[in-house]
Amino acid sequence: MYQETKALSNTFMANVFSWMFAAMGLTALAAYLFGTSDELFSLIYGINEKGVMSMTMLGWIVTFAPFIIVLGMSFSGSKLSTRSTILLYLLYSTLMGMSLSSIFYVYTSASIVKTFVITAGMFGIMAIMGYTTKTDLTKLGSILLMALFGMIIAVLVNFFTHSARLEYIISVVGVIVFTGLTAYDVQKIKNIGQMGIDENDTMVKITIFAALSLYLDFLNLFLYLLRFFGRRD
Repeated sequence: MYQETKALSNTFMANVFSWMFAAMGLTALAAYLFGTSDELFSLIYGINEKGVMSMTMLGWIVTFAPFIIVLGMSFSGSKLSTRSTILLYLLYSTLMGMSLSSIFYVYTSASIVKTFVITAGMFGIMAIMGYTTKTDLTKLGSILLMALFGMIIAVLVNFFTHSARLEYIISVVGVIVFTGLTAYDVQKIKNIGQMGIDENDTMVKITIFAALSLYLDFLNLFLYLLRFFGRRD
């Protein structure tokens, strides 16, 4: 029985990471294509004579569409068909890549690659810890989620105050929060996999949502680390 449960968990985790890597691949590809092509980049961002970057109408749509997609998936996840869930997930990751194409304008390509490697290493270590630890991380997850809400409020405040010190604090807390959430989410996903779900469509949708949570952990960790390791172009 133990071996069967372990096999189910391993299979589920493998599927989750496969979908996560697929989304990361789409995001990276879209970001690279739009970030290195002047024609594609101009569809989303405009640059005036002073070199100041601003978003086009399509840019605003690309920026806010992912939030709408995530909210829609969250509130109607059980009602969505398996195909719709997959399509929205892939669309979300592609739109995120398009909106993140600006990092190729702000940072050097070498520093982006270096930060990605550092993020992958940190993510991998925390994922292994979350999967192998016997300690229940539920309390830690609750604390990190509260810290995340605090970060969101701080970001909104800093949108008006433009405080460099507050931005630095937010970046430090962001790295800590999403590093910890990686371990917490992996353990939570592992526990879900051990439960075993008979309905194939339900399992696919749960897999997609689990992959989305890890995708967001990785992406946010990367963006916060980029503020420290990214070199301005």
